[in-house]
Amino acid sequence: MKGLVIGEALIDIVKGPSGGEHVGGSPLNVAVGLARLGRGVDFLTHIGDDAAGRRIADCLKDAGAHLFPTSVTATRTPTAVATIAADGSADYSFDLDWRLTGTPPVPPPLFVHTGSIAAVREPGCLAVAALLDAYRVSATITFDPNVRPSVVVDRDQARERIDKLVERSDIVKVSDEDLRWLAPDRAPQDTARSWLACGPALVALTMGERGAIGFCAAGQVLVPAHPQQVVDTVGAGDAFMVGLLDGLWELGLLGGDRRNALHRIELGELTAVLELATAASALTVTRAGADLPDRAALNASRGY
Repeated sequence: MKGLVIGEALIDIVKGPSGGEHVGGSPLNVAVGLARLGRGVDFLTHIGDDAAGRRIADCLKDAGAHLFPTSVTATRTPTAVATIAADGSADYSFDLDWRLTGTPPVPPPLFVHTGSIAAVREPGCLAVAALLDAYRVSATITFDPNVRPSVVVDRDQARERIDKLVERSDIVKVSDEDLRWLAPDRAPQDTARSWLACGPALVALTMGERGAIGFCAAGQVLVPAHPQQVVDTVGAGDAFMVGLLDGLWELGLLGGDRRNALHRIELGELTAVLELATAASALTVTRAGADLPDRAALNASRGY
């Protein structure tokens, strides 16, 4: 079976030491990253039939991901300007129109992943929510808020939409930066625990150089970060999401019929999955742009 990823695809225009233009968009990065690891994945987005859109399509094809033809309906392909700070962190501004039409013509997927702008930007976010509801019986639902404040028109409405998607989801990955924006009066770990109580089987909280914490019914585990020479952090969170999905896929915990088993994940299993996710993220920050690793590079970094 394949996974289905739904969300924005764009061209990142990077301003800073690493420079250049790169194919990006959080959901696209997840689709490309999974395909580079040899996983079957379909991708639904909204891009134009222009040079930038063709570059995105070629990137997906080269990775081994399938782009739905209905994705190429925008008047122009979206762009984002990523300004890189001295510590490698990135600040974004977007030129993007997000909308979807119809249901992808695919068999029931193993999982459906979405997040970031696709989760909050109208009118496309309404179609995303409907698709998640349509697939939830047969598929694991995974979500990464990956908040982009510059595209949020109504903060309260964005929070409400994110909360509803968390309740619909089986797996949620979120950064401490996201949670400080969403719930500034609460510690990120407290918010992550409250999200777990809303229904997900697993909430993974990333904390940059302080590592990541996984929360599940069995308890919680902390996995340290891998020290690296950071070029930029573009795509780091997406690489973590890819590693998370890849590890759970390997354990046979994805799919609607595995929902109960996912809720019973053991702490040892969760630790192994988070270590894989952290390794994927660490490799990505050593590269310019969202250049996620393939299986050979990921295995080599882990001594396999």
